[in-house]
Amino acid sequence: MKVGKVLDGLLVFNMILDKRFKKLIEEINALKKKKKAIILVHNYQRPEIYEVADFIGDSLELCRKAAETDAEIILFCGVSFMAESAAILNPKKKVLIPYLDAGCAMADMVDAKSLRLFKKKYPDAKVVCYVNSSAEVKAESDICCTSSNAVMVVKSLKEKDVIFLPDKNLADYVQRRVPEKKIIPWQGFCPVHHSLTKEYILDVKKSYPKAKILAHPECRPEVLDLADHVSSTSGMIGCARNSKANEFFVLTECGMVERLNRELPDKKFHGLCNMCFDMKKNTLPAILKCLEEENPVVKVDKKVSLKAKKAFDRMFMIV
Repeated sequence: MKVGKVLDGLLVFNMILDKRFKKLIEEINALKKKKKAIILVHNYQRPEIYEVADFIGDSLELCRKAAETDAEIILFCGVSFMAESAAILNPKKKVLIPYLDAGCAMADMVDAKSLRLFKKKYPDAKVVCYVNSSAEVKAESDICCTSSNAVMVVKSLKEKDVIFLPDKNLADYVQRRVPEKKIIPWQGFCPVHHSLTKEYILDVKKSYPKAKILAHPECRPEVLDLADHVSSTSGMIGCARNSKANEFFVLTECGMVERLNRELPDKKFHGLCNMCFDMKKNTLPAILKCLEEENPVVKVDKKVSLKAKKAFDRMFMIV
């Protein structure tokens, strides 16, 4: 991977948000008002989708909004496990997602059957499940967490042994900050973040000597060691806003540069070419069609949903 390939987020945003999309944006915003719908948008989505969002955020923020909303319809612009989470937290509401097959490579690295077998090896351990997982896996877990609250969640447990899944890099990040616990990591990872190496970051530092490096905790530990700030995607906004620096290199999915440019136009952000193609499946035409037809509807088995909600509720009690 070469540092020369970076994303000039502001330029891309200005090119995309042109006349072609203005009519679609107006139609979607009018229709969601008519249907009493709310559109939740993850930070990694296409920048033009931000224009129809009722709320933009990371996994924890979107979980909270999904749990609090009084809207009759929730349209989720993200990937399938996020929409499942919204359905779990709102069993009486209609939850939509433009593409049911918008998956997550990390979430696919663990399944409920494998987790049940793994738990038998560590009968005294509590299971902490990162939200980047299926509803079935959450149902087999004791408590959920996000990248922004993982440390807090693990610290809250009385048990010393903790199975942490599915991301081994986030597990390592937590272990460093909670040394009194024994973290037993699942061997999953996010391909976007895991592909980054120490050598790449050293190259970034040479090419952008004035830039502060913002890294997501899903990155490898040797990459995090070289970062100036480590945080969730929404945490990156706070880091950049409060920093005296005016230039940053962002180590997460390329869409985050778009979000940072939107929030902090007076600062300069560089980013990766690494793209989550499932996150980018959603488009304005697909959102409009989804809202018009109220389909596809996200459905979670009732028994699975009830068990998974307990894991969410335990998280919300802490954070």
